[in-house]
Amino acid sequence: MNQKIKVLFRHRSMEMGGVEKVILSLLENLDKSKFDITYLVNLYQGELRDKVPSHVHYIKINRGKEDFSENPLIQKIQLFLRGLRIKFFETFPAWIDKIYLDKKFDIEIASTYSDFAPVLESANKKSKKIGWFHSDITFPKLQPLVPKILNQIPKFDYFIFGSQQTKDILETTYPDLDVPDNKVILNAIPIQEIKQKAEEFVPDFGTSVPVFVSVGRLHSRKGFHKLVEVHSQLIKDGFPNKIIIIGDGEEKENLENLAKELGVEDSFVLMGSLLNPYPYVKNADFFIMPSESEGWPLIIADTLILQKPIISTAVGGIPEMITHQENGYLINYDHNEIYQAMKEFMTNQHLIENLQKNLKNSENQFDNQKIFDAIENILTNLAEK
Repeated sequence: MNQKIKVLFRHRSMEMGGVEKVILSLLENLDKSKFDITYLVNLYQGELRDKVPSHVHYIKINRGKEDFSENPLIQKIQLFLRGLRIKFFETFPAWIDKIYLDKKFDIEIASTYSDFAPVLESANKKSKKIGWFHSDITFPKLQPLVPKILNQIPKFDYFIFGSQQTKDILETTYPDLDVPDNKVILNAIPIQEIKQKAEEFVPDFGTSVPVFVSVGRLHSRKGFHKLVEVHSQLIKDGFPNKIIIIGDGEEKENLENLAKELGVEDSFVLMGSLLNPYPYVKNADFFIMPSESEGWPLIIADTLILQKPIISTAVGGIPEMITHQENGYLINYDHNEIYQAMKEFMTNQHLIENLQKNLKNSENQFDNQKIFDAIENILTNLAEK
């Protein structure tokens, strides 16, 4: 019998997010008879930290915040000590291999650009290195990191793009960049699981006005601050609506304060992170994604499968999934365009009926097996080189 190909995925942590769901999907579905898979996280934290399949070798370098003391002083000390430990391993990455990894891997995978350095600086010089890139290289807040990322990309043996747009923008912006062998691989969607989870309960939105739901981390690039302002303006202009945001992140306090300031804290609801957001998506009237930048967001695919009319900014890989006014409504990252689109959804019944009719065959555009086969081929071919 042929020996299994030893594959190591590296990632920061398991906070709820699209990349983390992609990783879990791969860990679960890559052929167990062909691949011996190890998953190494820098921080054992996040809502998905216990969801890694049992057949995967799961290595956790640092404890998560969930394991820290509730005493603020002790927690500060624990965080400080963890910070020192993280710094040590960043400075001497080979020690991670010496302490935690008891085998030599054929392939090491950096799940996002923040994992590029640990993979490229691995003590295992013979392993083939794969970089996975989900981001828009021109996004303003990414710019401080761009020189480093551009320096790292040519060092990989293989490169995977999370959307066609991610690849096109990188190659158009930096035409002289020496990109290794590469392929665009979209994220896999667990279609039946999403449908089942969506049926688990029916949320009570506590209102008769139209409900918009959004799912995403509370980061500034997600555009939720613009959404609060538009929501408030629509109410003032006589278009009452309720907004439910599912997700957590560093913008939470800012968004809460802005909602209070605008007097919409009761109708702009931050629900925090939920393991199962799908009943909210299924039972709301509409889905909205006002992001300034995205890669290939899983939640858009999930929402299409649940046949919910979507308003979204035309960023990242979203136009690869949504055709304007056919199966969704695309806008620019602009206050007025968000306002007009939401107003249109609340007042134009003909548009909504047309979208709903076209959404009936949405799941046909997602072929998971094709995705897993493509990744398995890349891993097998690389290991044989």
